[in-house]
Amino acid sequence: MTIATLAEVLQPALRQGYAVAGLVTLGWEDMRAYVDAAESEQVPVILQAGPSCREHTPLPILGKMFRYLAEGASVPVVAHLDHGYTMEECRIALDSGFTSLMYDGSRKPLAQNMDETAAVAELAHSAGISCEGEIGFVGYSEGEASAGTDPEEAAAFARATGVDAMAISVGNVHLQQQSGEGLDEGRIRAIEAVTTVPLVIHGGSGVPIEQRRILSHGSAICKFNIGTELRMAFGTALRSAVNRDKNRFDRVQILKETHDPLVDAARQVLRPISKPMER
Repeated sequence: MTIATLAEVLQPALRQGYAVAGLVTLGWEDMRAYVDAAESEQVPVILQAGPSCREHTPLPILGKMFRYLAEGASVPVVAHLDHGYTMEECRIALDSGFTSLMYDGSRKPLAQNMDETAAVAELAHSAGISCEGEIGFVGYSEGEASAGTDPEEAAAFARATGVDAMAISVGNVHLQQQSGEGLDEGRIRAIEAVTTVPLVIHGGSGVPIEQRRILSHGSAICKFNIGTELRMAFGTALRSAVNRDKNRFDRVQILKETHDPLVDAARQVLRPISKPMER
């Protein structure tokens, strides 16, 4: 397999009833581990470059890293811009080899969000790649509260923008370090009833694993974004490696010891929601 678009991995998921993980990357160590985990499970994976990742590494470099990993992978790998906030940022990601652009206008008035997301979707589709939008702001733990997605607004958003995937706010929260109370399944069903677009859950780390499994195989939710729990797994492995020998200073040797624990953690994320590919 090689590089894939978001639509290429989500449409089969929608038809066959499973989900694909959008794994939030921060650097080479985690993105390499995520591809290894996906290959071990024989499932597609979406590598995501969010705002904090982009602060650390420029988009043109990230695009090359994602594509390098995809070209050597035995499973489909999507190079995804997560939470793009401007058209310029989306253009740079497109020019850098990304195969999916997520435009986040969820803080803006509905009409403005629809117009701007539609423009990004047109940009993406004209280049043969995918676009994800967000309707209903998804908040942050210890920060802004989630707004909640109105089903009728979601239907209008899907029609007006032509997005390939739609992120919704249904009780999910970014950056949760522990499982929360779970998602509002009634609101999810109401949104499903009025749109046919694959649905996306941001802040998936706060969703109980059993609910992830159930919704992945019994709803239109085709993508769970997972970041915090994997960052925690990486941090735990890194701390253990550093403390094992406090005289070590070679970061390459230290970082090597994060790989296997992070692969294991990522496999635990992928397994409940994904469907293994036919060999």
